[in-house]
Amino acid sequence: MALFERDNDIYRDRDALREDYQPEQLVGRDEELRTYQAALQPVINGEQPNNIFLYGKTGVGKTAATKYLLSHLREDAAQYDDIDLSVTFLNCDGLTSSYQIATRLVNSLRSESNQISTTGYPLASVYEMLWEELDDRAGSVLVVLDEIDHVNDDSILYQLPRARANGNLEVAKIGLIGISNDFSFRDDLSPKVKSSLCEQEIHFPAYNAENLRAILEQRAEVAFHEGVLSEEVIPLCAAYGAKDAGDARQSIDLLMKAGDLARDEETDSIEENHVRRGRRALERGRIKEGINGLTEHGHLVLYALLTLDLEGETPIRSRDVRPRYTRFAELANRDPLVPRRMRDHLSELAMLGIVSVTERNEGRRGGTYREYALDMDVELILSAMADTVELVGVHDSIDSYVDGDDEPTTLEDFHGT
Repeated sequence: MALFERDNDIYRDRDALREDYQPEQLVGRDEELRTYQAALQPVINGEQPNNIFLYGKTGVGKTAATKYLLSHLREDAAQYDDIDLSVTFLNCDGLTSSYQIATRLVNSLRSESNQISTTGYPLASVYEMLWEELDDRAGSVLVVLDEIDHVNDDSILYQLPRARANGNLEVAKIGLIGISNDFSFRDDLSPKVKSSLCEQEIHFPAYNAENLRAILEQRAEVAFHEGVLSEEVIPLCAAYGAKDAGDARQSIDLLMKAGDLARDEETDSIEENHVRRGRRALERGRIKEGINGLTEHGHLVLYALLTLDLEGETPIRSRDVRPRYTRFAELANRDPLVPRRMRDHLSELAMLGIVSVTERNEGRRGGTYREYALDMDVELILSAMADTVELVGVHDSIDSYVDGDDEPTTLEDFHGT
């Protein structure tokens, strides 16, 4: 008997729910696509390409729209004998400097046998190599830098758009497409960079529930067999996605998680309960990832705030969190951080969406201050903090979560949830 057997009861094509899937049509982005298409039109006209800057939150279709339109642009450009178009796509996640981007661009334009080292060259020399490779391509060259907000200096963002005007390129006509998840990134650019990079700007707003529903229906038609989805599944996934900052990726991930749960349970349909349990599982994973990235003192600050929340003490000021944090640090055999550094950890927790922050203004007498409260499910947070609980000890406020009938009964069990 085979250990693995093909299971096609739920899915027709599960890959249609994966991040790298490119649908034949993009839904929910008609206005942005029209603006984007117009910005790319000079390429087909044989003119100097525009420099385009896209911005919007994660999961709102910036990269998908770019890949979709550039795919069509390549196909359509191939019909014209006088258009020679090449596209270089680089994700800047993990890259922090113009030097790193420039060396990777050089290597992306060269053969595997002619790669350069990513260290050891003066930046000016790397730029010279880049101009040489771009001019060798000739024609129109589009350089796409996705997640450019990871880069700490803007040299490359000045050099690329200005390469032809500055006499660095003689033949190639280059266009730069920058994609950013950070709304403020554009504002932090120097004026000379902003004037060239942001020649054409396109803002991608968050998807609403109606947009997300259309996206999910399109994917579901390809991914699932007919009649598998109960009628409330897609509206519920769309509603959760709209609530979670209008992120299409989260909605699609949730739909796939619900499908996986149904397949694992060998049911013949995907129901509302699969969506709700799937959302809880995905949320647990996101929280664990965020919490696992915290320092040890970040864990101690979160544990302090968590216990105060369970005692009904939140929203609470940082000065009132400090005694509990200090006590936990001592129990863990650690030296407490100074108040300012402790507040930095509270700010980091707020940035991760684990903690909410409220600004208070008491006027001249009381001044302005911040209050903090837990913004995530207690059980989900505790499931990612077993090591900290074990280090500090089980606080009275979490006894019921550790010893309850429906929860792990030992810290060993607790660690595994």
